[in-house]
Amino acid sequence: MLRLFTLLYALIGPTLAGVFITAALTMNRVDARAMIVAAVAGFVLALPASWLVAKQLSANG
Repeated sequence: MLRLFTLLYALIGPTLAGVFITAALTMNRVDARAMIVAAVAGFVLALPASWLVAKQLSANG
């Protein structure tokens, strides 16, 4: 399951970071600090999301 988790994290992390950066830009937050915070938040929130998806895929597969 760890291998599946890392594969999913490699896909979900940048996706969530990109979504959060796009949201920050939409709110007209164009400073570097807002971009870094949005990217880090995306990568941090991708950890539990990847774990839950991997757990569901392992249980069903």
